[in-house]
Amino acid sequence: MLYQVKTLDPGNVIGVTVIEAVDPSDAARQAVALGRGVLSVSRAWHGSALWSRRSAAFPLLLFCQELLSLLDSGVTIVESVETLAEKESRPAVRSVLLRIAAAMREGRSFSAALADVPQAFPALFVATVRASERTSGLGEALGRYVAYRSQLESLRGKLVSAAIYPVLLVAVSGLVVLFLMGYVVPRFSHIYQDMGGNLPLMSRLLLQWGLAVEQYWPWLIGMLVLLLVAAVAGGVRVLAQHLARLLWRVPAFGERLRVFQLARLYRTLGMLLRGGIAVVPALEMVSGLLSIALQPRLASATLGIRQGKPISQSLDAAGLTTAVALRMLRVGERAGNMGEMMERIAAFHDDEMARWADWATRLIGPALMLLMGLLIGSIVVLMYLPIFQLAESIR
Repeated sequence: MLYQVKTLDPGNVIGVTVIEAVDPSDAARQAVALGRGVLSVSRAWHGSALWSRRSAAFPLLLFCQELLSLLDSGVTIVESVETLAEKESRPAVRSVLLRIAAAMREGRSFSAALADVPQAFPALFVATVRASERTSGLGEALGRYVAYRSQLESLRGKLVSAAIYPVLLVAVSGLVVLFLMGYVVPRFSHIYQDMGGNLPLMSRLLLQWGLAVEQYWPWLIGMLVLLLVAAVAGGVRVLAQHLARLLWRVPAFGERLRVFQLARLYRTLGMLLRGGIAVVPALEMVSGLLSIALQPRLASATLGIRQGKPISQSLDAAGLTTAVALRMLRVGERAGNMGEMMERIAAFHDDEMARWADWATRLIGPALMLLMGLLIGSIVVLMYLPIFQLAESIR
């Protein structure tokens, strides 16, 4: 959900920032993590949501890679951003880059200029840049963020590739079932009308469905169109949320979803800690990465760390660790390299998720094919069963 936050910069400049958050308090917390005072929080109007969706297409990873190359070549930050704006052919992206360059020409810092465009630059990226400005290590921070995003995209790509075959199988099978139930079955219903009660129960139900489709097909098409419109208007997202809640309750899938979110949490925390951000502000910034069910646990862990408890103990008490993660966190606390250790934890669980996705694809694909084959075969058998009975009676 998008919230419009009126903020006060350290230079006593009032600005407005649009932040995606769970609730108003979460939006205010993210704004404070950006180093700004919060004056008011309100729901963003619909136009802001549209602008956010358009700006979401900003190629942040490519921007970081190209900016890093220019900085390594000795070009100043302002000239680098202006160069990227000159070569950009997309008006929306060019306007964002020109806005950043103009802000820096006015004397504002790079992080402050990025914070003025929250729809294109997430709070994590802005915080990483702000921390690097204190140590003059912008190039190193950009390199860490590029590696962070590349690893996330790599894992996401593996999971999407694993899901393509089952989704295509379900879609094609669904179209076949729709064709049988919407076209073939109504044609068969006329043949069996005279047989009446001599039909088996399931065949009679199939016959009634065929007659209903033939009689009320305009209404059925209208309902299908309404369902498609509802899906485009956001019904798919709501359905996905309900499906995610159901999967969380399934022991095998729920645990994998939890590990996936924990891996993303550890990777992001590791990047922020290595960038020089303190652990408590880092935890507050990454709360939006977790599902609503895990966010109260993260808040509880943050409170424990504020009270002086070790990071490993606080995260474990909140149920935000695995057996491997807990051991590695304790090692990181003793060695003093918590940021690097969290990135190693994420890499371990990412590899585990990739192996599990490959195994699940090999299992779910044949299982879905068997299930869809049984469904389509049952429809065909029920259509022809009365013919077989009629042939038996004639014989």
